Amino acid sequence: MPSNGNKTVLAVLDDLFFTVKINEAAKRAGLPIEFLKTEDAVLERAKTHPALIIFDLNYQGVDALKLVEALKADAETKGISVIGYLSHVQGELKVKAQEAGCDAVLPRSAFSQNLPQILKRHA
Repeated sequence: MPSNGNKTVLAVLDDLFFTVKINEAAKRAGLPIEFLKTEDAVLERAKTHPALIIFDLNYQGVDALKLVEALKADAETKGISVIGYLSHVQGELKVKAQEAGCDAVLPRSAFSQNLPQILKRHA
């Protein structure tokens, strides 16, 4: 395992605005970040025990709920913090994400506003 593996943040999204926002906040927090776009990449990189995995729950490139369930069901990856974000009107998706195992599910606005504190907590 790389020496900084436990301090890495993995982000699963394709939204350019949030990619830039997360990248800048991670730099300020001194955290290495990797942006992933496939389920296989997430499952593989999760085995390096990152500090945090961030999911855009609206990203269509992966089945985020299935992926969170798989991560939380695997003894090797179940302890990894998982945060999802979504539109504030998606109450049903929020409940499903929490049931799947997300440690926190935030509306985009709250996620964006609290991102520096979230990353500092995992630094």
